[in-house]
Amino acid sequence: MASFFDEIARNRLKSLLLMAVFFVLFMAVIAVFSLLLDAGWFGIALGAVVVAAYAVYAYFFGYKTALWLGGAREEADRKQYPTLYSTVEGLALAAQMPVPKVYVVNDPNPNAFATGRNKKIAAVVVTSGLLSMMDRRELQGVLAHEMSHIADGDMQFMTIAVVFAGAIGIIAVVMRNALFLGGMGGDRRGEGGAIVMILALVLGIVAPFVALLIRLAISRKREYMADANGARMIRDPAALASALKKLQAYSANPKAAPVRNANDINASMYINNPFNAKSIGNLFSTHPPIEDRIKILEKMY
Repeated sequence: MASFFDEIARNRLKSLLLMAVFFVLFMAVIAVFSLLLDAGWFGIALGAVVVAAYAVYAYFFGYKTALWLGGAREEADRKQYPTLYSTVEGLALAAQMPVPKVYVVNDPNPNAFATGRNKKIAAVVVTSGLLSMMDRRELQGVLAHEMSHIADGDMQFMTIAVVFAGAIGIIAVVMRNALFLGGMGGDRRGEGGAIVMILALVLGIVAPFVALLIRLAISRKREYMADANGARMIRDPAALASALKKLQAYSANPKAAPVRNANDINASMYINNPFNAKSIGNLFSTHPPIEDRIKILEKMY
């Protein structure tokens, strides 16, 4: 059996290591692209600046975009959802963080997600299906999971991962087009030029695929960590395990509708796979297998 703290520390370390690999891959792509352009250190610096600007944009505008994509338009009415508000406020107090905004999206699919710029500017979104399915204890488990995402800075963490993946994908496309269509990098005769072109070709093909795998792996590790931290927050891992069992049963129903506002961009934000479909292997999933999450929570103390 593992403690809350063991699970949190294990998944935090793994996600940080994955992010380090992500950074190395990104710098490798930037460096090869710069060599292909004959831009030297200037090209590397310029690429870093452009990506930094992209990250700043995502940081300031990603929060509102996530809410809009998720169908969250107006904050939930406190009088209509007193239990929801009291639970969020209690968890915020326990986590010693500001109370996030609360939204309810009219959707029969039971699901939830958290988003925000930081602890002070954050929101928790739940579907009407989740509220109708969960009892108060299970709802507390789900909300503790989402509040943990806010407390651990997962929105910022995943924003960086998405920025890296997007930048690597764009640069890879440019490199592939340059190599196949020609006209970039000047005269590439000689051993050194040939090596650069081979590296550019390999990275142009492989890097986006590897970047996707790393981003998905990071998403899964942050889900495991939010499970463990949420369970620690309420000292009741069985509550979240019970909630996940209900979500698992719903997803197993072939007639169950996916989340109405889910798409490939925001799918990883939800507590459960919003498409109600199993991925082709865990490598390509935004979420860990829900049965594994349940087993870990049931063994936790």
